[in-house]
Amino acid sequence: MRTVTAAVMAGALVGAVLVTTGCGRQESTPGAGETAAPAQAGAQAVDITLKTTPDPVSTGENTFEAMVMRGGKPVTDATVSAELFMAAMPAMNMPEMRNKVDLAHEGNGMYRGKGQVTMAGTWDVTVMAMRGGTEIGNQKVTITAK
Repeated sequence: MRTVTAAVMAGALVGAVLVTTGCGRQESTPGAGETAAPAQAGAQAVDITLKTTPDPVSTGENTFEAMVMRGGKPVTDATVSAELFMAAMPAMNMPEMRNKVDLAHEGNGMYRGKGQVTMAGTWDVTVMAMRGGTEIGNQKVTITAK
C-alpha cells in the first residue's frame, strides 16, 4: 500500500517552490489540472492521506483509499473523489488523460473506491473533499503506474 501524508507532500512542495523561485516569490494561481482550496477564516485544515492497492499502482483497476481528518477527527459527511491526470505528450501524438474515481465513505473518515489507470507512467492525483458543494480540502500527489 502507498501512504502519502499532507505534511510530507506540503514540505516537499514548499522546498521545490523555494528552490525554483530563489526563495523569493510564489505563484498563488493553480496550474492546469489543479484547484485551490478556498481559504476559510478560523477553519481547521483538512488532512487527507492517500493509499493505493496495489502499491505501486498498475495499469487496470486499482483501489484508492483516502483518510479525511479535520482537527484530528474523522470527516464523515464529505463527498470525496480522486482525479487522475496525465499531461499530453505531443511527441507521441498522445492527448492529456483524465479519470475521476468517486470514493465512498466506509466509516470513521475512510473513503474508498476502485478506478482505472489507463497506462503506465506518471500521474498527478488530486484527492478532493467536498461538503455541500464547497471544497473543504484537497491533497495533490504524484503516482507512477507500472
